[in-house]
Amino acid sequence: MFAPHHHSIVVALHPHEPDIHLVRTTSSSSFNLLSQPMPSSQNYLSSSSAWSFLTGTRLTTKRVIQPEHSCRLQKCGALKRARSLVASLMAINTARIKVIGVGGGGNNAVNRMISSGLQEVEFWAINTDAQALVNSAAPHRVQIGEELTRGLGTGGKPEVGERAAQESVDAIAKAVADSDLVFVAAGMGGGTGSGGAPVVARLSKEAGNLTVGVVTYPFLFEGRRRAKQALEAIEQLRKFVDTLIVIPNDRLLDIVQEQTPLQEAFLLADDVLRQGVQGISDIITVPGLVNVDFADVRAVMSNSGTAMLGVGVATGKNRAEEAAQQATSSPLIERSIEQATGIVYNITAGKDLTLQEVNKISQVVTGMADPAANIIFGAVVDEKYDGEVYVTIIATGFPHNFQKALIKVAKTEADGMKKLENTWKQTPFIHSKPLENSKARNF
Repeated sequence: MFAPHHHSIVVALHPHEPDIHLVRTTSSSSFNLLSQPMPSSQNYLSSSSAWSFLTGTRLTTKRVIQPEHSCRLQKCGALKRARSLVASLMAINTARIKVIGVGGGGNNAVNRMISSGLQEVEFWAINTDAQALVNSAAPHRVQIGEELTRGLGTGGKPEVGERAAQESVDAIAKAVADSDLVFVAAGMGGGTGSGGAPVVARLSKEAGNLTVGVVTYPFLFEGRRRAKQALEAIEQLRKFVDTLIVIPNDRLLDIVQEQTPLQEAFLLADDVLRQGVQGISDIITVPGLVNVDFADVRAVMSNSGTAMLGVGVATGKNRAEEAAQQATSSPLIERSIEQATGIVYNITAGKDLTLQEVNKISQVVTGMADPAANIIFGAVVDEKYDGEVYVTIIATGFPHNFQKALIKVAKTEADGMKKLENTWKQTPFIHSKPLENSKARNF
């Protein structure tokens, strides 16, 4: 019997017969190998040991099968066919997701994602700075522009970052190959991220991958030059991605406490990038109460233009509604989700999540969305989130004039900074003259 399922397979082998039986289970990572006849529990392999058998790796369980059956299993053709079949099914049914951090900001975001335990994702770090790559936690690293920059970075010049990426185009093409979904994470405004991210996105798009850009727009205090470079880089990146999520760092000022240290503020910016990536990848990779196919996500996010990210978390009696309201009114969203033509949202909570809470969250989101919007949601139950509800919303497909409005807001902020600088330069230093009847005091 063969019943393929997107998330799970059970493999049953008879040591004396070559028949292979595949039936549905509940977990994408759960593979059970059964030995027959089965008079006792000694004849069963644990899930991890079954996976070891099927992939040819070392067994991790001591008493998993009777010795005489084990020898036959190792030699029988059924096992070989099972391994081959499982490998092909895994290749077909598992979306291959990569997160590629470009430049310093992108590399920091990748480190943040790795430390948070983001699963089922392949991490890459791309940089012109050789020293920064050494400190990267990513298992895959690519130094670009070795001849051009000699591993010393770009000096904050996007044109150098672009030339470095062009020099290493073959290495980047290998990084984006064999993928279904590629996230390009970068901090806009610098050299490597601003210049290299569009090249990485273009190569990913040409390879046929669903390509999502997740980038930050610099803080106002970082200066007019970085703001200008960021705007130009965002416009360039937009041409080569299916969906672009832009997170203005200044919006973080609305959600952090006044006494938050500068280092923590930048870490928060990295973590917001992580939330955007994880909000999408978890919907695809984590088995949950409501599972979503990769094809569904592609339908919403393919060639959808600008996207908005909203994250909400709450505890207590009204946690569902509060988390949903936080996500839909998040400062990171900037505008209402009403104009979105596609919405992907994910609910993550502990085992205490109720059907009524899922319904309340869905009512808040769908109530704000356009009636014709394509809405996809996933629900994941994880016991480590007991007492909490997390809601992540990705709103996509805004009209072109809406996209221009977002850029106009950022440009206005940059122009405002320029005017402020000019005012400082033109304002003369004024010496105050004490009043005639006043007496000078020394402090």
